[in-house]
Amino acid sequence: MALASTIYRFQINISDVDRGVYEALDLRIACHPSETISYLLTRVLAYALEIREDLVLGKGLAAPEEPALSAMNEIGGIGLWIEIGQPSAAKMHKICKQADEVRIYTHKDVELVLATLREQEIHKGEAIEIVAIPSSLLEPLEDNISRKNVWDLLRTEGTVYVTTADGDVFEGGLGFRSLA
Repeated sequence: MALASTIYRFQINISDVDRGVYEALDLRIACHPSETISYLLTRVLAYALEIREDLVLGKGLAAPEEPALSAMNEIGGIGLWIEIGQPSAAKMHKICKQADEVRIYTHKDVELVLATLREQEIHKGEAIEIVAIPSSLLEPLEDNISRKNVWDLLRTEGTVYVTTADGDVFEGGLGFRSLA
């Protein structure tokens, strides 16, 4: 018998000073049995940091050919495709042919992600933006995750601060890289 996904709830008050975005988010997200908590949290943080009206959360590892997050462009194509983790160069080559903008949010070592992507030529690879979520933020959040999470998320000057319902504050500076 297959294991069922676990549903996590995230109520996040977002104050993204860098983007001028202030939103309240109530998110229920399924964690596939083969998905790590680091991967789940990276998906949640990517969603919160990219929040916009047309952003759609994908099915995660349950649908590997779909984007983790996406938004349509004005003509019905894929305007934004976001991958999580350490996707292969072949997958990114295919994605870059389909989407206007491509980002990777990773919880992995960004140098390993770059090495993987440089294994072969990627169509418009120089336009891929890689956002590294630091372990200084992820590890304490992993230790404090529950089925229901209430956070205040603040991003200012490239640093993300997450305050939990218990008043614990975790922070980390986002790392931005590209293949160029």
